[in-house]
Amino acid sequence: MAHAATTHVRVNRSLLARVERQTLLWLAHRLPERMHSDHLTALAVVGTAIASLSFALARLFPVALVGVVAGLALNWFGDSLDGTLARVRRQERPRYGYYVDHVLDVIGATMLMGGMALSGLMTPLVALGVLVAYLLVSAEVFLSTAVGGEFRMSFVRVGPTELRIAISALALVLIQWPAATLPGLGLVLLLDVVGMAAIAGLLTALGVSAVLMGRHLYVAEPRHR
Repeated sequence: MAHAATTHVRVNRSLLARVERQTLLWLAHRLPERMHSDHLTALAVVGTAIASLSFALARLFPVALVGVVAGLALNWFGDSLDGTLARVRRQERPRYGYYVDHVLDVIGATMLMGGMALSGLMTPLVALGVLVAYLLVSAEVFLSTAVGGEFRMSFVRVGPTELRIAISALALVLIQWPAATLPGLGLVLLLDVVGMAAIAGLLTALGVSAVLMGRHLYVAEPRHR
């Protein structure tokens, strides 16, 4: 019996998808044989932990935000390369890989937003809102993968890699400019502004994707009269 979630097609139309794919293949062919995909997955978790801890430490030491960049770079290396390495070496474990990768993605997002909430640079309620919106979008993507056979990795040309770059750049900006003055609002935390925009973007993505997939399934499975 086929498992829909593990026989899906991965679709990545992000801005950096082509360059990233070529880079990952280049790296996969040059990694030492003793390193396998599970090592890379563990490395990705360590990277997330470093980024999250760096955000939390920024409350006391703003320069700790440099660690966010290092942590997310490490996370990209492990998280993006583990599947590529498995495919290059013909060592795929579809169900294991799909399950572990996405469980860790959800845990990683929770850790990262927790770090932001503890940083003093983002209101905890906004951080919670971003996390909830992310989890809702994740649930829709997982359900769409199961019923549609297509795993979407990007929305409006933005995927995980672009998000890592954006968060890294933002972390560096926050070292010097943790707050901004907005007309009519006065001084507000910069991460709160970004967080509210992220919530709006994620909920928009959720709504558009749910409507499109619902319409597709409605047409594919018409009601019998």
